[in-house]
Amino acid sequence: QVQLVESGGGLVQAGGSLRLSCAASGSIFVVNGMGWYRQAPGKQRELVAGISRGGVTNYADSVKGRFTISRDNARKTVYLEMNSLKPEDTAVYYCNVGVTSAIGYSRDYWGQGTQVTVSS
Repeated sequence: QVQLVESGGGLVQAGGSLRLSCAASGSIFVVNGMGWYRQAPGKQRELVAGISRGGVTNYADSVKGRFTISRDNARKTVYLEMNSLKPEDTAVYYCNVGVTSAIGYSRDYWGQGTQVTVSS
């Protein structure tokens, strides 16, 4: 089994910054792609940013230039640095991590979600 523990959400004023972390533990042989999604009330969950095993990143257009995703492979942790936050960034943020086990079984896991609220 694999566990993901998220941290770093909270309440911040518009223009402020937050840093989210998501640490994976458990039956992990290889950590594959890692990413952050968000879901605002009444909206579908959307991809915010992703990072491959090799460090290739991709971002939603709405966060380009403001958010930075990174990973620490030794710590099996993915980060999301969020700057110049806007009220429309308010959502529950979920990490998603692809894992391959020692027996070659691969699947994605989701974090529990962390609330980010940006006040105007």
